[in-house]
Amino acid sequence: MHACFGFTGLDLINTLKVEAIVGPQTWEEVSLVADICTDKQIPILSLADTTPEWTAEKWPFLLGASHDNSAQMKAIAGIVQSWNWHQVTVIHEEVGSWTNGFMPDLHDSLREVGAEISQFVGLSPFASSDSLSRELENLEKEQCRVFVVHLSLPLAVRLFEMAKKLKMMEKDYVWITTHHITSLVHSINASTISSMQGVVGVKSYLSETGQRFQDFSSRFRKRFRRENSEEENNEPGIYAVQAYDAIWTIARAFKGSKRRNQELLERVLQTDFDQGLSGKVQFNNHKVAPTQMFQIINVAGKSYRELGFWSTELGFSETIGKHAAHSSLMNDLEQVLWPGGPRYTPRGWTEVTRSKPLLVGVPSKSGYKEYVKVEYNQSRNSTSFDGLAIQLFEETVRRLPFYLPYEFVAFNDISYDNLVDQIGKTFDAVVGDVAIVASRYKHAEFSHPFTETGLMLIVPARSSNKAWSFIKPFTKPMWASITFITLYNGFVVWLIERPAHPELRGSMLHQIGVMLWLSFNTLFSLQGGKLHSNLSRMSVVVWLFVALVVIQTYTANLTSMLTVQRLEPSVTGVDELLKSNAAVGYCSGSYLEKYLVEVLHFPPANIEHYGSAEEYAQAFDKEEIAAAFIGTPLAKILLAKYCKKFMQAGPTFSIGGFGFVRDIYISS
Repeated sequence: MHACFGFTGLDLINTLKVEAIVGPQTWEEVSLVADICTDKQIPILSLADTTPEWTAEKWPFLLGASHDNSAQMKAIAGIVQSWNWHQVTVIHEEVGSWTNGFMPDLHDSLREVGAEISQFVGLSPFASSDSLSRELENLEKEQCRVFVVHLSLPLAVRLFEMAKKLKMMEKDYVWITTHHITSLVHSINASTISSMQGVVGVKSYLSETGQRFQDFSSRFRKRFRRENSEEENNEPGIYAVQAYDAIWTIARAFKGSKRRNQELLERVLQTDFDQGLSGKVQFNNHKVAPTQMFQIINVAGKSYRELGFWSTELGFSETIGKHAAHSSLMNDLEQVLWPGGPRYTPRGWTEVTRSKPLLVGVPSKSGYKEYVKVEYNQSRNSTSFDGLAIQLFEETVRRLPFYLPYEFVAFNDISYDNLVDQIGKTFDAVVGDVAIVASRYKHAEFSHPFTETGLMLIVPARSSNKAWSFIKPFTKPMWASITFITLYNGFVVWLIERPAHPELRGSMLHQIGVMLWLSFNTLFSLQGGKLHSNLSRMSVVVWLFVALVVIQTYTANLTSMLTVQRLEPSVTGVDELLKSNAAVGYCSGSYLEKYLVEVLHFPPANIEHYGSAEEYAQAFDKEEIAAAFIGTPLAKILLAKYCKKFMQAGPTFSIGGFGFVRDIYISS
């Protein structure tokens, strides 16, 4: 059929001597005529929706007279976002011009609003009824119930008629159509439109209020009724309006010019008028400006309802104009009548019990039942799964906006590296106390951590020595300073008062004894009546004030130390462990064996593995190990159980944290 169009174009040029061509509506037809028109220097105004950027260089006489409607994909994405749907199925026509520009635009627009395309279904333009039935039956078995239909009108009509027969135009189904279908809904007869009830579509917007449009519409209807008396609908659609604007563009270019070919092309490219029925007509890079506004309609009854509008810059609105209220969602527009007539909004997916469940591996040998607890009931021949990680996963799945069947499977190997390695082979995902480690990203990818990250060094705690606790409130330099000042103050008082007190004189040994007595006596007494010199009194007053502060500070510190039991780590850090060649422990099956040997440089003979908090406690009691390296989530469980026996030593290492694991090739 397209080849015949090429011969027709050649016949128009050679036989009828046409000087311009208007009308190819598909890219396939345009590409057949473009070479001929360029060779003959005949301008061709294409009405096809897509005109690639490179055509201006290859075919300079090819002009896109149809407004680019790629922005409609953002409008469709806005509809999907409005009702919080996250997956859509795209049904498209298996023709290059229907998919090349459409697919990337829709994919990118949906990604921007947090949605994705679950699958593409391509239909042949000549698909049989059996073929349509098979495709729809396959879609019925899937969980996605939101369909974006991008087909030519004849094929779309057949699709909806078949969908109605298969009861897929009932409640819980959502059908969204592109402007190729929706802009021609007015031309569909009542018997056909009954199979499209509830469809929501994006329609090219036409301003029908102007006098020029009213005159055109009146003349179009009269002529259409005269030539197609059997047709019920005679309203002009977007394609009729675009063809009218293209003819006007050619007519304006012919006016006042006798030369043709290149000059005619240049005059067409210089066209710039705002009175086009489909919008402003102005060529940029051999194409008219793209469409910036669409109408959102809902098929209901024998025709359709106008829900509102969508524009590129402002989003959805119920009306247009300066005072229109705009929103990024269409919830504020008129109520949508969905297929089957439910008052509620379809959730966009259904529970499909026949679909293959997600196989989720769970470590059954975890020693920390608080996170993962796997129990096998022999009498019932069933396995139960519990723990924080399991409960968190189940709650996350319940909150998903789509149905996700899954099945827990116990993994009986102790190695967590082996468990992660089974993703993509035995399991689709893993849930449990699985640490996030860079080396495991070779096999899978992780969620964000759902626990605190880090690695802690746990050591036995010992109580401080109370025998000498009375000297602990002050440091050694502080004690030395207090002693020196006390003796110095006693010496000053003795030196000043010695002339006035005969008892302060005598043998050297006697005078030293008196001086020491004065030093410590002034700590607790002002001795004002016995001191004769004002200098000595001033010295004693200052020292007594300092002594009061020192005594009160000492009393407070000593009381605090005796009231609260102080625990000290038996080991201060990694360096001390390495110097003493001490044995250390780690969690069974974890990544820490390699980490301790390759990163912290512990000898392999000095590391032991343990599976639970109880095993760690026994190992410390038997002095099998001097310390243990445990992930922060598990270390806190150990410290909560044995808070008086063990404590953290040194800083927390920035590593690990628990996360969910999935196959890197599974779609999100």
